[in-house]
Amino acid sequence: MKTYIKHIGVTTLCPIAMLLIATISHANTPKSGEMAKINGGTYRPLYLSKDSPMVSVKPFRMDKMPVTNEEYYAFVQSKSKWQKQNIAKLFVEPDYLKHWQKSGNSYKPNTADLKKPVVYVSWYTANEYCKAQGKRLPTVAEWEFVAQASQTRVNGSAEKGYNQKILDWYAKSSTKPLGNVGQEKPNIWGVYNMHGMIWEWTKDFNSNLVTGESRSDNTLNQEMFCGSGAAGAVDPSDYAAFMRYGFRSSLQSKFTLASLGFRCAADGV
Repeated sequence: MKTYIKHIGVTTLCPIAMLLIATISHANTPKSGEMAKINGGTYRPLYLSKDSPMVSVKPFRMDKMPVTNEEYYAFVQSKSKWQKQNIAKLFVEPDYLKHWQKSGNSYKPNTADLKKPVVYVSWYTANEYCKAQGKRLPTVAEWEFVAQASQTRVNGSAEKGYNQKILDWYAKSSTKPLGNVGQEKPNIWGVYNMHGMIWEWTKDFNSNLVTGESRSDNTLNQEMFCGSGAAGAVDPSDYAAFMRYGFRSSLQSKFTLASLGFRCAADGV
């Protein structure tokens, strides 16, 4: 059988071989809500100088994939106050779950969109979803630490063409419809779709403030208001990171956008 398969084209594979390939592919697909163990480490955020101390990231867990429409629909079915027709205007913009269809007195995602990442969700709603799962939103530091990984390295930024590859992914995501989660190869942590699919909410998305006075102001609720972005940069050529920090600094907690979703994290491994 091995010799036979070796010398035939892919389109003429025998049924047994095709079944084996399908089984292996299905086995490698992560399950909804499955989490990857992140051992932690250090990294230097974009907005710090090259002489700044490295930021330490403690071990934690992160969802392998962004939260899907299917998962979010199950959440709002069990938490009626977060359904589109019931939610308070304080927590979302009018476009909340804009891509869902009205079904009777409520709203639901199209069947074709169930495995696609949920978007048009605010920070408030993303935060509540994660809490309902016994999880939380990842911090900026955690998200960026995982996002710097390639398929073979914890820090893929040293790889030739790594930043350009991420930029190419971002360009594609702005012009093509969203696809199903988990279709691309994961990074070394086993995390999928960190780049090239959607932007993602983080717990402290608006913590990159310009002035030291703002950062030390304990009366400022940094989870409710945004700052003005980073004042400096470690690597001016890292345009993808500039885009992420710039995007985060423009957000407000109630924003709901077509390209903005989330995934959850949890303490410890």
